[in-house]
Amino acid sequence: MLARLTALVLLGLAAFAAPAAAGQWLDGMVHTPSQHDFATLRERLKAAVENHEMFVLGFPCASCFAAKNGVKIPGNSVLLTFHQRFALPMLETSVQAGYEAPMRFYVTENEDGTATLSYRKPSAVWAGYKEPKLDKLAGELDDVFASIAKEATGS
Repeated sequence: MLARLTALVLLGLAAFAAPAAAGQWLDGMVHTPSQHDFATLRERLKAAVENHEMFVLGFPCASCFAAKNGVKIPGNSVLLTFHQRFALPMLETSVQAGYEAPMRFYVTENEDGTATLSYRKPSAVWAGYKEPKLDKLAGELDDVFASIAKEATGS
């Protein structure tokens, strides 16, 4: 049962982080390398999200789950975040856009032991809805996400 649950969690994480095609990222992705190791960047990201008054809604860690099963993979984790100050106006504008919440940050371990923080700009996430009010809200979120990334990575 535990192995099956772990497999489902890992599959779910893979779906969150899946690129558009093999070796490619979706439009609007931002990648910020850091000098921090994986565990430190995870801690710094969580603190930065909270410092920007966003909620940490989940922080699943594929490599942590794998390690519990005796499997070593490079650090790999997704932080799910959002806040009602964005959720309520989003839903008033487009219930369909609610599918995109929570938004996420992706922490990956590099071969040299450092870690990279990646995220898709909220403006890219919501671009397909073609709603001017969402575009304005996404612009605000773009600034929040950029600020969180800068604080977390120290860049």
